[in-house]
Amino acid sequence: MYLDDLATELHRTAVNKGFWDNYDVSPNEFVCTKLALIHSEVTEVLEAIRKNKAEEDVMDEFADILIRTLDLYAGMNERWFSEKWSIDFAMNRKRHKNAERPTLHGNKF
Repeated sequence: MYLDDLATELHRTAVNKGFWDNYDVSPNEFVCTKLALIHSEVTEVLEAIRKNKAEEDVMDEFADILIRTLDLYAGMNERWFSEKWSIDFAMNRKRHKNAERPTLHGNKF
């Protein structure tokens, strides 16, 4: 399965479960809220590791990061982008770009 297909499927589920119901906020506020929720999932990975939770719990939190991220991408692509984009294309382009960059991309860490 390609990421674009997975994103579409995850977004469809999120819409069906009410996570994309119309809120009384602007698109920017809506997207910022979704980004904050992605950030909260990153924090949940940190907390799972910090609290020495089972590897399965850590992996579930990583999955939540990807689910929320791909859902947001698909929703933005469907509703707000001026043209349709492919996350598969973007990932491949970025992967190749990063392979050509210097160690640590020229930074200390």
